[in-house]
Amino acid sequence: MDPLNHQLLLPLVEEENICLPLPINVVTKYWNVNLSMDEAIETAKKYANFNGSILIEGIESAERHGLTCKIVNSSLSELKKIIDSGIPPIVILPGIPEITQHASVISGYDDNEKTILHYIQKGNKKGEQQEGAIPQKIFDKEWSEDGRLLIILAPSNILSSIKLENDSSERSNRLCFISERLSIQKKTPEALTSLKQAIELVQNNQTALYLLGSILNEQNSNECVQYYEKCIKINNMFYLAYNGLGNYYLKSHQFDKAESCYSKAVEINSKRSAKIYKNRAYLREKLKKNSEAKNDLKSYLKLFPKAKDRGIIEQAIREL
Repeated sequence: MDPLNHQLLLPLVEEENICLPLPINVVTKYWNVNLSMDEAIETAKKYANFNGSILIEGIESAERHGLTCKIVNSSLSELKKIIDSGIPPIVILPGIPEITQHASVISGYDDNEKTILHYIQKGNKKGEQQEGAIPQKIFDKEWSEDGRLLIILAPSNILSSIKLENDSSERSNRLCFISERLSIQKKTPEALTSLKQAIELVQNNQTALYLLGSILNEQNSNECVQYYEKCIKINNMFYLAYNGLGNYYLKSHQFDKAESCYSKAVEINSKRSAKIYKNRAYLREKLKKNSEAKNDLKSYLKLFPKAKDRGIIEQAIREL
């Protein structure tokens, strides 16, 4: 570690797979544990039509190879403590437009510059590690949108030496990751059971409440509203809960409520989702707010310039 800016030297890794996501591969190699890409490719065959990453598959692979994992809700001060202990943490952050979330390895921090350092895939031609610095306030604000989730992968003797703030949430959070895998596998009843167990363990688990709301929303059940609202009550920065609630109200033609939820989400993070602008434009047109609908469609294309429906949207902008 560089003691001046609390920076860990992480290995340059370019290989990744939906069942061996890049952050997991980086951290395991940091601990000199090499996970089998062939094994990950074989496992990935179960998820042929899925494009994202399945973190729990990578986590379980790392555990089979001797590492220990904890998934907790954390804080900026604890994140720094973990880095100073020589452990590179993985955080869950907002994704870029059209990607809900992404996992990122934090390689250090600089208190003088007030920045958090992210590991960035692919170094320069000399094979050196690249860092992405993000202002600490912006990082913490964006991290809070997903409940400040933190994944720690390390040898058990190193991990056991750290006292975590919310260690009791580990099992509940793990059940959330397991439920996401079950949802991808179309095992909805099992996913619901997993999430209900997560909430029994930790009643204020905002991730579990949001995910349970999302499954119920997909089933067009109005029960989703109570879970989204509980999530928001615990964390009024939980972007995805506002978006999910907006989607439910849009489907049920409660346009005023949908507009309010979408607008709150946009207020929290104006760049996180392109689709939210398209949805809000639709309902604003229904509410005879044509000028605002037009602006939303422009925002949609600005955030998602390669949208497949670009031509249709441009025509709608001209007609509004």
